[in-house]
Amino acid sequence: MLMEQTMRWYGPNDPVSLWDIRQAGCTGVVTALHHFQPGEIWPVEEINKRKTEVENAGMTWTVIESLPVHEDIKKHKGDFEKYIENYKQSLRNVAACGLKVVTYNFMPILDWMRTDIHYEMPDRSKALYFEKSAFIAFDLFLLKRPGAEEGYTTEEKDKAKQRLSTMSEEEKEILYRNALLGLPGSDERFTEEEILTALKTYADIDAQKLKQNLFYFLQQIVPVAEKEGLKMAIHPDDPPFPILGLPRIVSTEQDAKELLAAAPSPANGLCFCTGSYGVRPDNDLAGMIQRLGNHIHFLHLRATKRDAEGNFFEADHLTGDVDMYAVVKELVLLMKKRNVSIPMRPDHGHVMLDDLKKTTYPGYSAIGRLRGLAELRGLELGISRSLE
Repeated sequence: MLMEQTMRWYGPNDPVSLWDIRQAGCTGVVTALHHFQPGEIWPVEEINKRKTEVENAGMTWTVIESLPVHEDIKKHKGDFEKYIENYKQSLRNVAACGLKVVTYNFMPILDWMRTDIHYEMPDRSKALYFEKSAFIAFDLFLLKRPGAEEGYTTEEKDKAKQRLSTMSEEEKEILYRNALLGLPGSDERFTEEEILTALKTYADIDAQKLKQNLFYFLQQIVPVAEKEGLKMAIHPDDPPFPILGLPRIVSTEQDAKELLAAAPSPANGLCFCTGSYGVRPDNDLAGMIQRLGNHIHFLHLRATKRDAEGNFFEADHLTGDVDMYAVVKELVLLMKKRNVSIPMRPDHGHVMLDDLKKTTYPGYSAIGRLRGLAELRGLELGISRSLE
């Protein structure tokens, strides 16, 4: 029982084609209807259209990534009840089209944060990078978020000021653009006014309040998912700590246990991202699989390398701080125990070789992910055969 091998595809405008993904050895594609805004109902016709596109390339589409949660739901304000009802209808529609797993996240405003999307590695490939001092410099001196100073120590602020002094005007502009990248799958970037206005709407929402809003959302939609035969898979925070004064509530094993307990059901589960969880040294990834394995419905396999300063970059899939051997071994044992093939995708690859001449979505170049998939495929097969 091996993992189902997939890659993420951003739709017809993705520079990486469905045939590229199939040639990498994938049997499945993970995608979404990115042309619909959060809160809109996904129509059956559009779901089936996307499904047919994938099937015409000889692959299957059973995992959605992502069905986005509207900000009103996260804040429990405005039209949140209407958007929850829309979400329920989208779940019914995707189930009617034969999809099985729905990935989503509950990160406020920004899905992810990096300060450098072209970080040069020793072999001259490019990786995604989060530099703490550069991020604080962006927050304090470029974005100038009101009240930001209160969230950092004097040492952190001094380091950020020093880091800013080393940047050229061009480097400041690049940092600003990188930090305000919009949602994955979109070329749009938030403006300063948009992000500051959006941040104000979360002024009275701390981690506990956001967590209660998540629990309410789960209690509304999980029964629908269970009835329709769907598995919900929440993606952890990326990075797994507060940013821009916004709370993060899906960062640790305890967070995962609490959200699972809030709506007990086989349909309430996890997208287990080893990169996001792996940024925190207090997350025991192999142990988390042992303890939470029955609730893992989708896998993102990637490795990050962190340092004592709080910086991290996307490492090769079999290096970094993630013990990928231990992770994959636990997954092989888990799938044997559950008698299921869990879908996985190699998450975030380095930009390398001919892809250095192309423009792709950050983290989603073809060749870097192909390399990661090949390494993970070999690792899994070796472990599986050794356990026979």
